[in-house]
Amino acid sequence: MQMPQHKALQNQVIIVTGGATGIGRGICSALSEKGARLAIVQPTLEQAQHAAASIPGARGFASDIADPEQVDAMVTGVAATFGHINGLVNNASITGEAALHSFTTMPREQVDKIIDTNIKGTIWCSQAVARRLIATQQAGCIVHIASTGAFAAQELASAYCASKAAQVSLAQSMALELAPHHIRVNAVAPGDILTETSARIVHQIQQRHGSGKYLRRTPLGRRGTPLDIGHAVAFLFSEEAAFITGTTLTVDGGYLTY
Repeated sequence: MQMPQHKALQNQVIIVTGGATGIGRGICSALSEKGARLAIVQPTLEQAQHAAASIPGARGFASDIADPEQVDAMVTGVAATFGHINGLVNNASITGEAALHSFTTMPREQVDKIIDTNIKGTIWCSQAVARRLIATQQAGCIVHIASTGAFAAQELASAYCASKAAQVSLAQSMALELAPHHIRVNAVAPGDILTETSARIVHQIQQRHGSGKYLRRTPLGRRGTPLDIGHAVAFLFSEEAAFITGTTLTVDGGYLTY
């Protein structure tokens, strides 16, 4: 008689912000394959529940991650639904065309939205989950989805790149402070990943009068997939990564090698 196979993340409860689409969807798929139970967080409950319906063990939750009160309520709801929380993936982000603008004419509203979501949202979600883990004396893992834009400038994306560099720095600082509580914190920096949001990004840059002269190519000869990022995140949550904290895993097909 064949024994059931143990999955590496069996029964771990992991919150994934922006888990309904794009890279977030790939992350949810990879974590679910490893046995994790997922709390998929979107701005609207309908979108979150629709995504959760197709992933075993997943539930949908609504929150504007830029609002710390909504974040606290969401984390409380996840804990009440699942009984505990093991970790968090800070994936939700203002990216793609919504993040593009000339630096000198970028409107205040766009800057605020990028900073409020990409930086403050990461902080609010991480604080709420870390407080819960510490209060319950539960070891845990937090992963920020940053970008190669943290290390190499992208045309018309100054605020976006700055926000991703902030996530890399946050991972280091959080890892240092949370290590005594057995909470590991890392970041993943995706390269050129094909999603609905990024599918036409080169054309969109050129439409906004970008020069198009500063576009890098991926040495492995293809655009990455959301699952490529999902597998990297699943690794960081696994026991194989138990001694990894405060680092950024670049998943870019060689994009930053030159």
